[in-house]
Amino acid sequence: MDEIKLFENKQIRSAWNAEAEEWYLSLVDVISVLTDSVNPTDYLKKLRKRDELLGEYIGTNCPYVEMLTETGKKRKTLSATPKQLFRIVQSIPSKKAEPFKLWLAEVGNDRLNEMQDPELTIDRAMLGYRALGYSEEWINTRLQSIQFRKELTDQWKKAGVKEGLEYAILTNLMTKEWSGKTVPQYKSFKGLKKENLRDNMTSIELALNILAEASATEISKTKNPNGFNQSQGIALEGAKVAKDARKNLEQRTGKSAISQLNAKELPGRKDNTKQIER
Repeated sequence: MDEIKLFENKQIRSAWNAEAEEWYLSLVDVISVLTDSVNPTDYLKKLRKRDELLGEYIGTNCPYVEMLTETGKKRKTLSATPKQLFRIVQSIPSKKAEPFKLWLAEVGNDRLNEMQDPELTIDRAMLGYRALGYSEEWINTRLQSIQFRKELTDQWKKAGVKEGLEYAILTNLMTKEWSGKTVPQYKSFKGLKKENLRDNMTSIELALNILAEASATEISKTKNPNGFNQSQGIALEGAKVAKDARKNLEQRTGKSAISQLNAKELPGRKDNTKQIER
């Protein structure tokens, strides 16, 4: 399971290893938040050369783990567990080192608690969005979208759809069907780069996306698809329900339901900090 974690409102990609019950966090992202380097990849390379013992430690202990890139594709990324990061952070001159270590200590414990009580995940997301300045109305809609997304991916998993690329393909198909834009086109329309699209949607856009995914989920429960191809047809059926709703709304209001507004411009937003990605 991939997730974006926030340290002082800056993003760190992570992946949960269920078997080992440990997080793996992207080393490049950690370097970025600790040093504010414009080129954290180059910084990490120089750090490994400068400190041979550290370079050997990273090469021996830190695996490459698949994580999402800025383009939404999965690539293997040099990663480390919180325990390994304690060793690595000691070699990075940063005034953020100590608060980062305290944050690391909380990372693993939070996940284990959430496994026992899934409501904690929603509570943590709510607090995160509030901290980033989103309105209560938008937060409620966004949390609903997370719930409906989970129900849809559960159906995909049940149908035998493979996580990663196939999930991304189905999501892209659904987005294009109901909005008229692929995910990359939609992000470009909003002036986004690596930011998460849903965290930059208006409440109306989120509601339409929820309708698409909820409809696809219900149709999937009825038809019980087998595999990617059958799930693809159902995904498009669900998205068409939202497409029809969008067109009906646009006809009645005389304006597009698809907005160029991004998170920095959404009504009720209090600041311009980076967005949480889900």
